[in-house]
Amino acid sequence: MTAPAPAPVEVTATAGAPIRPRPFSSQNLVRTIAGGYIPLIIATLIVALPLLWMVLSSFKTPGEIVTTDIKLLPKALVSDNYREAMTTVPFARFFLNSTIVTAVGAIVKVTLAILTAYALVFVRFPFKNLIFILILIALMVPPQVSILPNYVLIAGIGGKNTLWGIILPGLGTAFGTFLLRQHFMTLPASILEAAEIDGAGHWKRLWSIVVPVSVPSIATVALVTIVSEWNDYIWPLIITDRPDVMTLPVGLTLLQNSEGGTGSWGILMAGAVLVIVPVLVVFAMLQRYIVAGLTQGSVTG
Repeated sequence: MTAPAPAPVEVTATAGAPIRPRPFSSQNLVRTIAGGYIPLIIATLIVALPLLWMVLSSFKTPGEIVTTDIKLLPKALVSDNYREAMTTVPFARFFLNSTIVTAVGAIVKVTLAILTAYALVFVRFPFKNLIFILILIALMVPPQVSILPNYVLIAGIGGKNTLWGIILPGLGTAFGTFLLRQHFMTLPASILEAAEIDGAGHWKRLWSIVVPVSVPSIATVALVTIVSEWNDYIWPLIITDRPDVMTLPVGLTLLQNSEGGTGSWGILMAGAVLVIVPVLVVFAMLQRYIVAGLTQGSVTG
């Protein structure tokens, strides 16, 4: 004899509790599209359309750019603008200078950020909180404020028209120190205490435990630092006036001065594309760490 089937249970909403719409209901779909996809598409178009226009214009002739009849696509994909951009000015020298400034500056800044953040979290010394407050104050001060004092200092010690003169003033990074400190505070103290009991000093704990588990946050700091170093324009423009020590963003200004008139827009667009491509490559290599690194660095306790 089989047991009787259980009676169906009616699910009623609790009095006063909101009824959640079904995942594929019209109300939920409209809310998702209006509040999620449409703003995301608009933001993407605002960022992507100028870049797309720049890339397409780099293949256009002057007559296709300076015209009342707007044309989105070029008639033919010719590389004349890129060839002119690379031969009119010492582009290879600009690229080498930017690579040196970015590599040295990023390595030193990220290393200093790691060491400073570790000291602020795991090393006991007086006035630690005061130092962190000063770092936050430095984070809020606009970099333009320090341009004149830095110029007087660097020019006074012979750093004008030198690569180290471009690199030196920006070696401190308050952003990297702040982000890594916030992430280091989320690490379990028991792991470091066990390593300390085993005889590991600060140096070994830093590079054997803290750094390996903090790769996403460190990669985020490295990406932001690389992009800022590569795209820095104001300080290299002020401290250099010789083409042999100029970086790529400053070299574009030299390209604009040498190619005056409306016929140079395609060449300038090609030069801008050549400047942006290395940053996009680095971003593609590190982009999977960005969200994880910013999330880890924003949670404490």
